[in-house]
Amino acid sequence: MTVRIGITGPIGCGKSTVAGWLGERPGVVVIDADVVVRGIVEPRTPTLTAIVERFGPEALAEDGTLDRARLGRIVFGDATALADLEAITGPPARARIMRAIEAAESDGATGVVLEAIRLLDGGLATVCDEVWLVTCAPEVQVERLAGRGTDPEDAARRIEAQAGLVERVRPAATRVIDTSGSLAATRAAVDTAFDAALGA
Repeated sequence: MTVRIGITGPIGCGKSTVAGWLGERPGVVVIDADVVVRGIVEPRTPTLTAIVERFGPEALAEDGTLDRARLGRIVFGDATALADLEAITGPPARARIMRAIEAAESDGATGVVLEAIRLLDGGLATVCDEVWLVTCAPEVQVERLAGRGTDPEDAARRIEAQAGLVERVRPAATRVIDTSGSLAATRAAVDTAFDAALGA
């Protein structure tokens, strides 16, 4: 029996770190929804064509690939634009994610970890056995984004665009993982949570 764990939470709170730790456990497969989306917006794909039709050629880099940074600046300050982008990318991304989950389970995975910022909004929480909400203190979130080299204004826009995410997810969350503390303490909490999920 494979346990499916969906991981979500605001930008900069450590979703990828938590998912990466789980991926080091034997038999655990990690699916990153963001990586899946990158795969469906390659040049000449229907999804990229739809994005350009909606947002114009400024959504593309000079080499014809999606300019994610420029598109991010467009949508993270405009709720309607963000909703339009999610409507374009959501269905094909979900289909590919479901195929990846089914393939992992067919291969005998003990656990499938799905990391997705839109776990609830995209309807993916319903296919998971558990939903983990990864959070951290606001000042830690800002510090981590700065450490990545994110422009302060861009970071502020991205954080603002995700305002209310924790409150929306918390009622559906099986577990809340706070990453504000030390890496060692956080990793211990993640290991304990995963062992509990396996035993549930």
